[in-house]
Amino acid sequence: MVVGQIQQQRHIASCNLSRFLSFCDNPNILGKVKELCTATMHAGVYVDVSNIGLDFNSDEFKTQQRQMWDNAATGWQTWWETIERGAQKVSDKLVELAEIKSGDRVLDIATGIGEPAITAARRVKPNGKVVAIDISPQMLLIAKTRAKSLGLDGVMEFRESDGEKLDLPDSTAKFDAILSRWGLMFFPNLSAVLVKIREMLVTNGRLSAAVWSAPSKVPWLDLAFASVRKQINAPAPPPATPGPFALADIEALKQSFSQAGFKDIKIDTFQITFEFDSPESYTKLHQQTATRIHAMLANETEEVKKQAWNSITDAVWQYADSHGRVNLDNEVICIVGRN
Repeated sequence: MVVGQIQQQRHIASCNLSRFLSFCDNPNILGKVKELCTATMHAGVYVDVSNIGLDFNSDEFKTQQRQMWDNAATGWQTWWETIERGAQKVSDKLVELAEIKSGDRVLDIATGIGEPAITAARRVKPNGKVVAIDISPQMLLIAKTRAKSLGLDGVMEFRESDGEKLDLPDSTAKFDAILSRWGLMFFPNLSAVLVKIREMLVTNGRLSAAVWSAPSKVPWLDLAFASVRKQINAPAPPPATPGPFALADIEALKQSFSQAGFKDIKIDTFQITFEFDSPESYTKLHQQTATRIHAMLANETEEVKKQAWNSITDAVWQYADSHGRVNLDNEVICIVGRN
């Protein structure tokens, strides 16, 4: 197979950038491009990689990923309170599982708008420290603003950093706890990341993370994505593709932690609820925050885009009460392991 054959695929969509970046980290780039060809052919998507050669710069792809989240930051600024009303329960659980206490040194990977870093900061003050990293500087600006408004900026430090590389300048410093809320499932090289995380923990330090359960148990996300895929006749991504539901297999997730050397691994599943004033409000949130949906629709006509967004509103009506309010119950998986 050659790279040019990818252009024969029938559907054009956005491929998960972070997955491709893992290919580029390997010296055998051309061989990995062939692997990408097979993956994209099965996914029914098209990725223009015709300009890739031995001098390919993977940093360009990281820049695109960073830009994607930067573009969504305004939407997250608008909707973070709505999101956190449902998600705060997860931050509380992660901090509890990690047994974070006053004076601890904590790292939050892929903090986004600042969670669970801010929740952890409340525990570690006044003498502790929370370092929160994210690839998007615009998302970090939201997190910094939140921290300052709560008077927690004195115990928090925000750094723009790739959560997979974990290239912190003071890499010799150890953490009492490392957290990640809905971040691990986006890492293509999870096994390597978990090993590196464990090495950054003090003896008996804990990694506490949250991931989403199976799509059918997470209507908050799946309703929107499934509706759009159906509208444009696009297939679901392959099970191994990094994304919201990549770590929904509890036994596989537990095995990943075990293989990385973690001990006393415990898993807990529970429900969280997102509330919206109306189905239209749910759709508007995704219009302003879901960059992946915009990528799926990038090459569609304006009429198709309109139909796709309307299909989301229609689908969520089944969850509306007699007053039109929408309550979406979702299953979260929390896992903790000790170094």
